Amino acid sequence: MTHINKIISLLLLLTTVSCSTVKKTASTSKALYKTDNLIITQVSNNSYEHTSFLPTKDYGLVPGNGLVVRNNDEAIIFDTPADDKSADELIKWVENTLHCKIVAVIATHFHPDCLGGLKAFHDKGIPSYAYFKTIELAKESNFVVPENSFKDTLVLKMGNQEITAKFFGEGHTKDNVVGYFPSENVMFGGCLIKEMNATKGYLHDANVKDWSATVEKVKKEYPHVKVVVPGHGKYGDVKLLDYTIKLFKTE
Repeated sequence: MTHINKIISLLLLLTTVSCSTVKKTASTSKALYKTDNLIITQVSNNSYEHTSFLPTKDYGLVPGNGLVVRNNDEAIIFDTPADDKSADELIKWVENTLHCKIVAVIATHFHPDCLGGLKAFHDKGIPSYAYFKTIELAKESNFVVPENSFKDTLVLKMGNQEITAKFFGEGHTKDNVVGYFPSENVMFGGCLIKEMNATKGYLHDANVKDWSATVEKVKKEYPHVKVVVPGHGKYGDVKLLDYTIKLFKTE
């Protein structure tokens, strides 16, 4: 099985296991925007979950989340939508509805549910960032590669606020990072963090031994977190961190 086929298997498994409770209408009770390609849900005053769908032959549409945060007239996006079409739709929504300039897009790991729409951002001249291992793995997988790398921690400004992206250790993958918007205590956990009641899901690229300890570091670093957005499924609060820690505690 090729690496790309393994990644497709990951996405299929996320549909049947990790996202077993996620329908196409999941988390849409407060949706600000909804099409066949994209759902945008406000999770705090200036933070918006974006959910897109990867078409698969046997399992239909696989949902995955990212996060948009804004301050004044600038925005930063964690993870791209699943494909360039959905990414272009998100870019237009941010520009036309939020009236913000997108100053960065940050991929939280190398899987296609984080990088699938990266070309659309590059075509618009939007700078992209990723942990240095993410860039290495994207190159190995022949995916579109983020332009700018960082080690350990990235801090970027938008307006007069800052966001961070930080590597705490291995878990879902060896390169998974966590995004944080301090002014609103909003976290984008990506696929390192599980939604409530999810199973362990796809583990091919995982480090299950370190996963729990990695999330414990995340929880310690952000004791005041209010909103946690996972890579798949419904957003919540610190309970998602506790659930993920417990899920992998025995490994």
